[in-house]
Amino acid sequence: MRKAIVLVSGGMDSCVTAAIAKDMGYELYLLHTNYGQRTENRELKAFYDIANYYDAKDTLVVSIDYLKKIGGSALTDEKIEVEKGDLNRKEIPKTYVPFRNANILSIATSWAEVIEAERIFIGAVEEDSSGYPDCRKIFYDKFNDLLSVALAKDIGLRVETPLINMKKKDIVKRGVELNAPLHLSWSCYKSEDKACGECDSCLLRLKGFMEAGEVDPIPYEKFPEFYETYLKKRRGV
Repeated sequence: MRKAIVLVSGGMDSCVTAAIAKDMGYELYLLHTNYGQRTENRELKAFYDIANYYDAKDTLVVSIDYLKKIGGSALTDEKIEVEKGDLNRKEIPKTYVPFRNANILSIATSWAEVIEAERIFIGAVEEDSSGYPDCRKIFYDKFNDLLSVALAKDIGLRVETPLINMKKKDIVKRGVELNAPLHLSWSCYKSEDKACGECDSCLLRLKGFMEAGEVDPIPYEKFPEFYETYLKKRRGV
């Protein structure tokens, strides 16, 4: 079988990306990185749950806690508060981890060379996201240009971003179509018990489920008003 490394943070987008790679007939090798993020333990649990669900051929968990030492992000620096979510925010949020995806892709590339994987899948979203610069399509186009000259073996390796131009609602719909284990995923930036329902990631996720006409299966501490209204309408209240 063709081999694919899938970057699985444990979030909804990476969960659906794993489902897409599986549906395309790839043998799954799942990669997860711990970088000192606030919800590191919960994300790791989600990763293993998703890996078990798909019976991954192999898994690799790597610590890159130097990103926490570097800091500069609300996800890695406890002194920087995770700001309340804002679906209309234009500037890059404080939760951006500087150049994180390039670090993770480099690790995936090293692993791909060794196991001779054809593809690296990442659930990056540009169209309907928090606006991180390393989630833009041009970033992955340039990374693929690098791969064309940087490898010792000509294995035809490329990075695939199947969600890059999708809306969150379409990601939810695709996940439902593919029976992706969305109930095993975790997206919250702040909490490990119940999702906060306030951060950018929670808001984007709940907005996606609402617009897809679905109900998010994970537990929340509280819901934003727009999602509460949606649930009441579903219940006919």
